[in-house]
Amino acid sequence: MKAAKPDLVVLWSKICLESDMNAFEQLYRFLYSRLIKFSIYYVGDKQAAEDLVTEVFVKCWENRSASTHVLNPESYFFIAVKNQSLKHLKKKSSVTFMDLADVDEDISATAQTPQYILETKELHQQLHLAIESLAPQAREVFRLIKEGGLKYKEVAELLNISPRTVQTQLFRAIAKLRLILKPLAEMESGETPSGTIISLLMLLGSLSFLSYL
Repeated sequence: MKAAKPDLVVLWSKICLESDMNAFEQLYRFLYSRLIKFSIYYVGDKQAAEDLVTEVFVKCWENRSASTHVLNPESYFFIAVKNQSLKHLKKKSSVTFMDLADVDEDISATAQTPQYILETKELHQQLHLAIESLAPQAREVFRLIKEGGLKYKEVAELLNISPRTVQTQLFRAIAKLRLILKPLAEMESGETPSGTIISLLMLLGSLSFLSYL
C-alpha cells in the first residue's frame, strides 16, 4: 500500500521555524528519488544528479531560517534542482543530449569518422532547436516524459496540471517535432543512409509510436 503524502507545508514550517530535523528527513525521503529522476533528464548522469540534489538539500537546510516565505516547498525544491542542474550544464559549457547514435551497435564501431561526428553534432543541434521551438509547457512535458522517463501522473503533479493536459501537450510536442525533423531525414537519406540519419529515422519512428499511446 502506497504511503500517504505528508503535509509538506507543515513539514516546511517545522523545518524553517523549529529547525526540526525529523521533519527535514521526512521531506527528504518523500522528494529525493523524484528529484534525482528530474535532474537526470537535464544532466544525463545519475551520479551528477545525486550530487546536485544532495547539494540542494544541504543549501536548503542551511538557509532554512530565511525560507519561511516559501508557500509550496515541493515546487520550490524542483525549481531549485532544475536551476542547479542548468548551472551544472553551463559549467560544462555544453548541453547534454541523448546520444541518438547509440541506438544501433552496428553503427558505432565503424562510423566514428570525422564526417559522422560532425553529422551527429549537427543532428543534436537540430534536435535541440526543434525541442526549444516548442511552446514552454509542451517542451517541459516532452522532456519530462521522453527524456526523463516520468509518467503522466508524475508530470501532472509536478507541473500542477491535469493528466489530460499532460497528454495533450505531449501529443502537440510530438506532432511538431515530427513535422520539423521528418524533412531532414527525407532530404539526407538515400540508398545507404549514414548512421546519423538512421538514428534520426529511428527517432521519428519512436515519435510515431508515442503518438498512439
